[in-house]
Formats: sequence, structure tokens, C-alpha cells
Amino acid sequence: MVEHRDRGPRRLPGHGSGSVSALVFAAGAVALWSTNALVGKSLLASHPVSQVQFLQFTGAALVFAAIRLMSGERAVPVSAGPALVSLAVGFIGLVGTMVLQYIAFASMPVIEANLVAYTWPLMVAAAVIALQNPRRPVLLGLAAVVGFIGVALVISGGRNQSWLQGDLVGYVAAFGSALCMAFYSIMVGRVATSSDRLLLPSSLIGVALTFLWCARDGFAWPVGTDLALGLYLGAGPMGLGYYFWSRALKLEGSGKVAVVAYLTPIASTLLLTLSGERLTMTAIVGAILVIGSCVAVGVERSEAENHV
Repeated sequence: MVEHRDRGPRRLPGHGSGSVSALVFAAGAVALWSTNALVGKSLLASHPVSQVQFLQFTGAALVFAAIRLMSGERAVPVSAGPALVSLAVGFIGLVGTMVLQYIAFASMPVIEANLVAYTWPLMVAAAVIALQNPRRPVLLGLAAVVGFIGVALVISGGRNQSWLQGDLVGYVAAFGSALCMAFYSIMVGRVATSSDRLLLPSSLIGVALTFLWCARDGFAWPVGTDLALGLYLGAGPMGLGYYFWSRALKLEGSGKVAVVAYLTPIASTLLLTLSGERLTMTAIVGAILVIGSCVAVGVERSEAENHV
């Protein structure tokens, strides 16, 4: 039997409610994700990565459990194969993305790690070129290349010193995080599992793994503002952010929604800049290239889907 999946209008002829709903969900995800690096930076200044991650996964698990309870749907048995695929997609997309991203945050300048980790929309575009048959592959490829060049300019121009100031492990982790999120964005719309059922088991695994990580590092439960911020990272950017993004992809696929997703590194970089991170003119030029390439890729993919 096939497990229940999110139901929603999907670009019905003459009716755009599915597209509008998808864009609203995607915009909500981007708004929450944009605060992730800023809040994470403030917590990592006084707490180890393991503790921040434990708070994140705890907050996310609470959100996914609440959504699961509010849905009121009965669990439907599924065969082992689809269940394992869903678990793998959720684990790689949620646990892989977030753990690697925060290892990167702790190992290199956050503004650089954030931009490298958020190259995942361009990785999705590269996957479209490699695995599908886009209408204008040359345009799509050039736009993706320009986007990566823009990210390189932002990284190289985002600091007064020369770039690549962080630990090599951090840069590898940031790219690994981007790969995990790209994989999730491609796969989430192809599995028949609803968003809450897909994400809750992965968040619980994340709670268990990060608890063991905390136990190894030495555990000290934060209080006050730090506790609230840590749980916010889980309930907001990780919990509701992932849930909104998953719903958006199930409603719309990866066409128009992609344009919204590409705004995440720009919005989060602006917030980091307001917090004191400095950007040079080179970085601003790079940001413009990223925005332009992202819009071009998103429009191309949206047009391609509309012609299917």
C-alpha cells in the first residue's frame, strides 16, 4: 500500500491556487531560513556545535510531532522499500544538511559558510541539466556557472583579508551540506510520504545522535535567551522551514518555487551584514550575479515545466 502524501491543487487548468499556495509556503521557508545563520552565529559564540544542534533537533522534533498530531491521520502500513527510501531522503535532507552546515559555521567565517551552503539551488539546476532534458540547456548551464562565480566573488570579497580563511573541513562540510539539501529538494516531491511523516523520524534520529555528541563533549543545558534561541533554530528554520519547503515542492515541483529559494543566501547575507559582518564592493557584485543567475535558472525551469 502507498502511504498518504500531501494533497493539494497542482496547477489546475485556469486555476493558479496550487502555484500561489506553493509560493506562499516557499516564501515562509525562505523567511525562516534567512535567520538561521544570524541566530546560529550568536549561539556558536558561546556554545559548542553539539549543544546547538541538540537544541535544534529537539525544537524541530517538537514541531513535526505537533504537526503530526494536528493532522489527525491514521498511519498506513507501507512496504519496507518505500519506507527506507523515505527515511533516507529525510535523513540526508534534514540531518545531513543541518549537521554539516553547523560544522561549517563553527569552522570558518559564518558569512562564507552560509553562502557556500546555500549553493544548493544551483546544484539542483546542475542536476536538471545532467538528468533531465531542459529546453535551453546552454542557457541553464551558463546561468548556473555565473551563479557559482557570483558566490566565489562574495566569498573572496566578503572580508578584508584574503579568502579561504577558515578550516578546510569547514569548506568541505559547507559543500556537503549543499549537496544534501540539493538531493532532498530533488527527491522530496518524488516520494509518496507526507511532509510530517517524512521529517519526524529524521528529526528524532537527529535528537538521539546529537545527544550522544553532547554527552561526548560534555553537556550543560543552556538557560534563558540561549535556550529560547536554540529551540527557535529548531522550531523555525529547521522545523517549519523544512515543512513549508516540503509542502511547496509537493504542490509546485521545482519550477517557480526555485526562484524564491534562490533568495535565501541573499536575505541571510544581508542580515549577517546588519549584524556586523562586512561586505566589499566585490561581494556586492557577486551577490548581484547570484541573484541574476538564480532568477534566470528559476524562470527557465518554470517555463520548462509549464511546457511539459
